[in-house]
Amino acid sequence: MSLKPSSGIPPSFRRRFVIFSLAAVAIFLLLVLRLWYLQVVSVERYQHLSERNRTRYVPVAAPRGPIYDRDGELLVGNRPSFTISVLRQDVQNREELIERLSHYLALEPGGLQRRWTSGTRLPRFRPIPLVDDVTREDLDRIQENSIELPGVLAEVRPLRNYLYDQMGAHIFGYLGEINERELARDRERFYRPGDSVGKTGMERTLETYLRGTVGERRLEVDVLGKELRLLNTREPVPGNRVYLTIRRDVQLAAEAAIGEHAGSAVLMDVHTGEILALASRPSFNPADFARGISGQEWLSLLENSLHPLKNKAIQGQYPPGSTYKIVTALAALRAGVANATTTVFCSGRFTLGNRDFRCWKRGGHGRVDLRKALKESCDTWFYQVGLDLGIDRLAQMSFDLGLGRPVGIPLDGELPGLVPTRQWKRERFNEPWYNGETVNASIGQGYLLTTPLQLAVMTAAVANGGSVLRPQLLQRVEDLDGKILVETKPEVIRSTPLNSAHLKVVRDALVASVEEQGGTGRRSRLPGISVAGKTGTAQVVRLGEDRDSKREIPYRFRDHALFVAYAPAENPQVAVAVVIEHGTGGGAVAAPIARVILESYFGLPPQEVAAVQVSPAPAGD
Repeated sequence: MSLKPSSGIPPSFRRRFVIFSLAAVAIFLLLVLRLWYLQVVSVERYQHLSERNRTRYVPVAAPRGPIYDRDGELLVGNRPSFTISVLRQDVQNREELIERLSHYLALEPGGLQRRWTSGTRLPRFRPIPLVDDVTREDLDRIQENSIELPGVLAEVRPLRNYLYDQMGAHIFGYLGEINERELARDRERFYRPGDSVGKTGMERTLETYLRGTVGERRLEVDVLGKELRLLNTREPVPGNRVYLTIRRDVQLAAEAAIGEHAGSAVLMDVHTGEILALASRPSFNPADFARGISGQEWLSLLENSLHPLKNKAIQGQYPPGSTYKIVTALAALRAGVANATTTVFCSGRFTLGNRDFRCWKRGGHGRVDLRKALKESCDTWFYQVGLDLGIDRLAQMSFDLGLGRPVGIPLDGELPGLVPTRQWKRERFNEPWYNGETVNASIGQGYLLTTPLQLAVMTAAVANGGSVLRPQLLQRVEDLDGKILVETKPEVIRSTPLNSAHLKVVRDALVASVEEQGGTGRRSRLPGISVAGKTGTAQVVRLGEDRDSKREIPYRFRDHALFVAYAPAENPQVAVAVVIEHGTGGGAVAAPIARVILESYFGLPPQEVAAVQVSPAPAGD
């Protein structure tokens, strides 16, 4: 038997060969199809990605819109500044880069690290601002050592420029770096970490009009991220132009008149509600915030006992003192509990039960009618009339003249003041209202609290016949072509027509307070222009007999000095309110400040201003 070798291939092997061959063909076809897809179908997409690998997109900050006064005088503009930024995509060693930057710029690494971390939400090809407003020397040092600083670039950015330092700081507010909460609210992705936004004042209120639209530069760079050439540019669009209602010269005069004292002054148009000056002292320089305020500078502002960051015109709440006697007089006339001939004998004190309420004039004013009571600020007349009137009718007149509620100025943080009523005390303390509290309220003491702005609104309402006007700070907003985007109109919050006969009695007494001998407001007189005004001195603490002693009262215990007025008396144009914290006497201190402000408004030559200085004891009410 002979054996023959088999010439055939086993069927199982042939099957495996066919399967592997088909798989290889399939893979080859898939590769061909993928290559066709990449080379033909997706060619534009990958060209774009390739382009991004060699291009850099650098945002160009838009200048914020300028702010002008009512006459077109520039108050806030911009100046060029240099910002040191970093592109994360070009950085291999973050810690090493930050260490080098901190050395060249003499900065703490921790601050640079925080700015880096806050910018990680940006795409890697977007620069993160690390240091704002560097000096020319720092910029030169960075550029000289650029080979050691991959990814670091200098951006020219507009920086807010406040032309008059501290002037109007509480009106303008200040800018600050956008925080995480504000970025989270930015649905349009308009901002990036490191951007500045309005934090307070009109910078915040008008942020959407002032901010402008960011531009962009597209650069070609090499593999090290260094700029080769500019490919194209999309120019930024500056913010809109804002015109305020204030007058630069009057604002400067108001702040200079208050000087080093703590306090506030407001000048308001009695027919439109436009604010012509709104001063709060002490103040701060908004430019410090625009460039990036240091921790030490911020701490010094916070710890200052005179509260320079506080806008005292809308956030300072003070007893109105004798300026409130205008309200008491009008309420008494309206209720019929007193008239022009109603008299009260003032012996220097008013007794209610077992308690004596003193008049500011120890020897008393003798027999007093309404005119003399307002002219010489006799407390006793108002004690008696206020007691007959009652707290609720007194409160109603207060509300009718704009007190006790926010008046709606377009600034954040306005406080409402306080006008007490029987119901308020029951809800607040679960106690009844007492007659002695009405006596205190009738001369602007006790629970009563007002802001300087409210006092200006109240005075304007007396001057214009009873219309409580919303204070206006914004006159208009214009775009770059001069098209008006926003324009404010006079707005009446509340209209309380006051009896013309009652108004005549009160107005005549207010003129006498300034223009006649014996009036407490004599230091506010103007040459050739009649002024109607009322002084006020508001107790901070009850000092008893110490108030009349020769011993100097510590500053923090001194009375506040107040003065309200309108002018010209026969045809009112403006109302002014001045409050000086711990200024002691309204007639001695606040009235001369009001005079300086009115002189500036009417273009009168300034008079001697020595009387503006605070004295340790009041001279009249």
